[in-house]
Amino acid sequence: MDAELLKILSSLGLTDKESKVYLATIETGTQAVAKIAQAADINRVTTYDILEKLKQKGLVSYFTKKKIRYFTATKPETLLEEFEKRTNDLRVSLPKFKRLTGETNHPRVRYFEGLEGIKAIYADTLTAKTEILNFSNSEEIRKQWPNYDKEYVAKRAKKKIYLRGICPQDDAGEAVHSEDKKYHREMKLVPSEQFYFTNEINIYDDKVAIISFKDELIGMIIESPEIASTQRAIFNNCWEFANIMADSKAAKTKMLEPISETEAKSTMTPKETKAIEKEDNLSLF
Repeated sequence: MDAELLKILSSLGLTDKESKVYLATIETGTQAVAKIAQAADINRVTTYDILEKLKQKGLVSYFTKKKIRYFTATKPETLLEEFEKRTNDLRVSLPKFKRLTGETNHPRVRYFEGLEGIKAIYADTLTAKTEILNFSNSEEIRKQWPNYDKEYVAKRAKKKIYLRGICPQDDAGEAVHSEDKKYHREMKLVPSEQFYFTNEINIYDDKVAIISFKDELIGMIIESPEIASTQRAIFNNCWEFANIMADSKAAKTKMLEPISETEAKSTMTPKETKAIEKEDNLSLF
């Protein structure tokens, strides 16, 4: 077996035997216990017990056919997601650990730099218990993080964390807006010539995350119920304003459309309608 892969699995919290059985299950594909035990070089009874433990951790699944259980390893991506979750849980809990040691009171602001730092901010938003309120520039973020939709947006949607967002009405904004339903969100587009911003703000729980993409990749998470509440109120006012702008645009578009005969008559008094009908019945001959 690949010693490097075994070492990596051990570092993720699997025992030596669990690592061997997991790798054996990947290598053999869907197999009964005997085949997996042979590939792992571990006796059958022990392999069965280990497979049960891996199943509880979500790393293998099984089905029964003719009273025989066949096991299949889940994709290695599951391990990555679990590790990212543990890492993020520790990162979020660091202030509590520091308070226990007396190092600090509750730190209210955390700073991040570089793409990996920015990804850590977005990972924190995936812990949100509330909806996420978002000011963003759909184009700028994807320039810096090409796999943003796959690595973050899809995960947020999978977790059913709803997002309401406001972004410039450009090609990127239109593309994002067209997939709102797919990604569990609702976006409002505002004229980019009037409301163009290159950074992003996410408001969730008692936190406000601010991220800059244009000149340098930097960001911060501010933890404060008061600040989050104020930012939430500002967002909701902007949201209502975006609604008014959308309604106004729809009204202007409607005004430019030709009025049908039926619509015209519906605005007339009975006397005016009769007069028009009388004129229609007149003939020169």
